[in-house]
Amino acid sequence: MVLPHSLPLVPAPVSALAREGRMPVTATTRVLGSSPAAAQLIDAMERRTGIRLDSTVDGPAEIELLIDPDSSAAEGYTLEIGDRAIIIGADEAGLFYGVQTLLQLLREDDAGWGLLRADIADSPRFPRRGVMLDVTRHFFGVDDVKTFIDSTSALKLNHLHLHLSDDQGWRVQIDSWPLLTERAAASAADGAPGGFYTKDDYREIVAYAAARHMIVIPEIDLPGHTHAIGVAYPELVEAPVMNDALIADSKRLGQPLPVAGEPYLGWGVGHSSVRIHSERTYEFVRDVVRELAEMTPGPYIHIGGDESLGTPQADFDLFAERATAIVVEAGKVPVAWHEMGSAAAIAEGTIGQYWGKTTPEGTHAAEAAHFVERGGALIMSAANATYLDMKYSDDFPLGLTWAGIIDVRTAYEWEPTAVLDVPESAILGVEAPLWSETTRTLDEVEQLVFPRVAAQAEVAWSPRESPERGWESFRVRLGSLAPLWKAEGVDFHPADEIPWSTR
Repeated sequence: MVLPHSLPLVPAPVSALAREGRMPVTATTRVLGSSPAAAQLIDAMERRTGIRLDSTVDGPAEIELLIDPDSSAAEGYTLEIGDRAIIIGADEAGLFYGVQTLLQLLREDDAGWGLLRADIADSPRFPRRGVMLDVTRHFFGVDDVKTFIDSTSALKLNHLHLHLSDDQGWRVQIDSWPLLTERAAASAADGAPGGFYTKDDYREIVAYAAARHMIVIPEIDLPGHTHAIGVAYPELVEAPVMNDALIADSKRLGQPLPVAGEPYLGWGVGHSSVRIHSERTYEFVRDVVRELAEMTPGPYIHIGGDESLGTPQADFDLFAERATAIVVEAGKVPVAWHEMGSAAAIAEGTIGQYWGKTTPEGTHAAEAAHFVERGGALIMSAANATYLDMKYSDDFPLGLTWAGIIDVRTAYEWEPTAVLDVPESAILGVEAPLWSETTRTLDEVEQLVFPRVAAQAEVAWSPRESPERGWESFRVRLGSLAPLWKAEGVDFHPADEIPWSTR
């Protein structure tokens, strides 16, 4: 019997039929499958229910995980739950995502634990579904990043952008420039403790993410947001250039203004720049990119490019052209914030990340479109819809407001292909950034990220034409995730817009 109601799934699948009843899950339930996803399923089931499923079987099992080598639907899967549960992945990623869907269908009632019966066929709308974590303004250690990977990959997000350098500190070991971590890593915003990742730490994060089908994209922000570089190597940076907004914000927040050679503990932007016409600068960029590329198996290196307010436009464009070429020389695809689209000769194929608003302002749209003209593509991070560091409401204790107040509905109701006048095929997908000015702990990060990141996950994964792709359906399905998030220890914000489930 097919039931008329929606299944409690986020993101909404391509096709789903709810069927009557539940498949019981008990201590005798067996799992068959050689994929790493089988072990991940068993561990997740135990965390949620206390039941350790049996995986020591050769024959038929109640839950079976398979790969279809003939499928062409990258990251896709089918899931059938009746008397048995069978997940068939188009590839290992699809199998992993099928497991995440199955876990969302796990429910407890008076009869115990069970899986909602259903038939599901699913694959993503966009290949690029990302989230960014700023570990520079406040630092988050390896274990925190792993937890962040677990909770975001469970929503079928598949890229983790790590913002590894900024005015406040440098966060990754570079052997050829050791003073970066010796002198410029101990500081953070507001005088909080800093920190950095050794190369082994970084490789551990990359491997952990890869096991959850998430590609790590390291970002070294250039040529602005580079005050910390000057703390380590003063010869590489210009003196700070003050601007009216920086001065006003520093006064309003009671924060210090930047001083050359001293750690910067404020949030203000636009005052720093590397020395564009010094060849030593490009030796630095080449070394950093080379060492990052050597320990980053993913195809991308992000080189920043935003808010270089003190850099003359001609100098900025020159740097953009040389820096993107350096990334290409290192065998990686350059990614840059949309401002680098101002440079006529950025490396062909460079990917732009658009952080302007859903109604573009100034030159933002033209800068973004230039990446497409140069054979690249775009990641959509519209600040007034996707920025996870914005407040939910005026009185929310965490977050900022410069891009707007973003409640859950605002985060959900936008369309990535409707922002810019570029071909729809030029949009790789969506990334939701979390800047960490106001977040000192992972719990605070999670308060801002969840539940809004689930809205971005659905925008990026689910078909635009799906009957489930509407606010009223989404808010109910989102509410159903509460028991799963609580079981996994996710400190989500219980927004009043959402009817949160207790079971």
